[in-house]
Amino acid sequence: MSMGRYRLPSGSTGGVPEVPAWQHADVPRFSRAELESFRDAEVPDLLGPDVRLLFVGINPGLWTAATQTHFAHPVNRFYPALLRAGILEHPIDPSAGMTDADRDLLRARGLGITNLVHRATARADELGREELREGGRRLEELVRRTAPRVVAVAGITAYRQAFGHPKATLGRQPEPFGGAELWVVPNPSGLNAHETVETLAAAYAEPARAAGIL
Repeated sequence: MSMGRYRLPSGSTGGVPEVPAWQHADVPRFSRAELESFRDAEVPDLLGPDVRLLFVGINPGLWTAATQTHFAHPVNRFYPALLRAGILEHPIDPSAGMTDADRDLLRARGLGITNLVHRATARADELGREELREGGRRLEELVRRTAPRVVAVAGITAYRQAFGHPKATLGRQPEPFGGAELWVVPNPSGLNAHETVETLAAAYAEPARAAGIL
């Protein structure tokens, strides 16, 4: 696998706004074929002994699978939004793979990360409805086992399909989930043009406050 690096031109964000300059400083370069070789690969959950807030992605993208790091694509707004919200106190650039120190920082803050579906695809819309529902059942087992205070699912469409709630809206959900308070928050993918780092930060701060992190 090639791990050559490139720098985006000065002032460029590759067509996706609001990604801080520090996140683009030294990004690995994968060929299309290299990324495709990670299709259906899995990425381990990031869990510590005291998970207070468990973020749930839809499934790993190919870049995430290649780096074995959740939300790793250079234009994903997850970590910039956590920083803007004050959930993280220092920036994390996961695009080349998260360091052990980065993982320890997340665990120390009481943060965990998992996915509804563990296999990697190029796009989340490649997943089937039953695959998402099975992922929802597995997630509930994980939540009962790890006992986070709050679960935040990042993606309203996937949540509706996984849990059979077609009219669910973003925000705190009326029923607990596996003993935890359940929130649905916006997907931080660069493909979600409706959101910005600022709006994502505001949305993520709410479950973080509920979990006692803020």
